[in-house]
Parts: sequence; structure tokens; C-alpha cells
Amino acid sequence: MTTFTKSDELQGAEFIDADLRGARFIGCDLSGVVMRGVDVQGTDIDAPWLFDGESFLRVNGVDVIPFVEAELNRRFPGRVDRRAGDPDGLRAAWATLERTWAATIERVAAMPAGTVDVSVGGEWSFAQTLRHLVLATDVWLGRAILEIEQPFHPIGLTYSGAEDDGLDMSIFTTVTPSYAEVLEVRAGRVAMVRDFLATVTSDELTATRKNPWNPEHQETTLSCLHVILQEEWEHHRYAVRDLDAIEAKSDA
Repeated sequence: MTTFTKSDELQGAEFIDADLRGARFIGCDLSGVVMRGVDVQGTDIDAPWLFDGESFLRVNGVDVIPFVEAELNRRFPGRVDRRAGDPDGLRAAWATLERTWAATIERVAAMPAGTVDVSVGGEWSFAQTLRHLVLATDVWLGRAILEIEQPFHPIGLTYSGAEDDGLDMSIFTTVTPSYAEVLEVRAGRVAMVRDFLATVTSDELTATRKNPWNPEHQETTLSCLHVILQEEWEHHRYAVRDLDAIEAKSDA
């Protein structure tokens, strides 16, 4: 199987009568791609930034983003509140997220031993997802909002290319932590967000902070919190998707 990496120049390429059946596009920039007369039966698209800005995704001339957004909000009650703009709304949004994740953790506890470490299609396992959310909290609450010089817990799970965003990789453990430790650290980070929201004021939400990945760019406390909420809901969606796949395979 041929693999194309980000060093390959495919921008603006044309694929004419090409057979791309079974191809996987991971972390690729497909913005502005035009497909005409294509067979897309069984195609599975996962684009977490689908709802950002003025983007659109047209299928046969119809922008499907509003339909996808509405369906995800139906499937995940409380997701619609991830863009809450006032202290009370943010507190309610976080409380819903806590209950949602608690129910999912209970679901995992009732599944066969080892489920938390199962990877589906090369994606992060459930335990790894929780570790990444530890990192997300440390970045956007610890580093950005609270301006802590070194907010990172060693078990936080980074992503490919994190060092390019200025992360000191020596901070993070190379040893896989136990699931019990992951749950403990994750619970602590959840409490950090809850405690911050408990006293945040409307004035504090408008305070400016440095973007943790691009310090020259300004964020507000509110926009940082919105990133945290977005990360939580997107990764919960991934987790539930993969848990469903694990259960379906075990029932087959």
C-alpha cells in the first residue's frame, strides 16, 4: 500500500478515473476538495472542525452541516450548550458533561476486562482518550487561562507533531500508566474546571489570554473554555463510537 505523507506535494492534484477504494485520509487537509461523478458508497467522514466558521460541506448541492449538527445534538444531549457564553450557562454545560462522562465510564466498567486499552481502527483507546483530555485541560485551563508556567501532568497524552507546537516532550511519561491512575488524574482535571467555573465572572470571561499554541494571538477566557468544551464533546463522541464498535464485534 502506498503511503503519502505531509512532505508529498499533492495540493491541487487531480485524480481522474482513479481507484481509491479503501483509502484512508488521516489528519489531511481536504478543504476545498471538489469531487464530481464519484462513487462514495460506504464513505465514512469524521471532521471535528466541520462546524467552525463559515465552512460548508455540500453533497449533491445540499449543505449537510446543519443536518449533521442537529443530529449530533440530538444524540448527545447537552452538546448544544458547548458554546454557552455566560457563567451560569458554562456551569450548566460542564455539569452535563460530567454526568455524560460518568455514565460512559460506568459503561466501560461493565464491559470485558481490557476494553479500556482496545484501539479501534488505529484510534486512541478509551484510556488514551482520557489521557489526552488531561492534556487538553492542562493546555487551555492551566497554561492559557491560569497562566501556569508548567501545568502539564506527565500522563497527559500528546499528539503527533506536538513538539512543533512548543511542547517539551521530556515532561511526559513514556510508561503506560494504569487505568486507575488515569481515572484519578482525569478526575482531578475535571474538578479543576468545575472549581474554576464555580467562581468565574462575566468580566473574567472577557479577559484576554495568549493562545497556548500561538502566543502572538489573543484569546479570551471564554474562547479558551469553548475549546475545552469542544474537546470534551468531540472525544466523547469518538469514545462512544469505538465502544459501540467493540460491543458489536463481541456480539458477532
